[in-house]
Amino acid sequence: MIRHLVLFKLNEGVKRDDANVVAGAAAFRALGEQIPELRFWECDWNITERPIAYDFAINSAVDDIDALKRYLEHPAHQAGVALWREFATWVIADYPF
Repeated sequence: MIRHLVLFKLNEGVKRDDANVVAGAAAFRALGEQIPELRFWECDWNITERPIAYDFAINSAVDDIDALKRYLEHPAHQAGVALWREFATWVIADYPF
């Protein structure tokens, strides 16, 4: 199994309740039911306001590298990424577990 973690930081001046941010969060929340490669899926807003904290997190798992590649290339994932690209930056970590 491979854990796929993503942490998003909203761009300066962007708020969680902006319409495009709400749409982006909804798009990512829906991925767990849209992409069969996902064995585990959770995402939500960070609840702390520390300066070093990121704003939104995805914690997911897939079977192997091939499944991760299919997930990343899936049209629903690509559509969500396109939304987030407009208002956030992110970091990722993929590791076996």
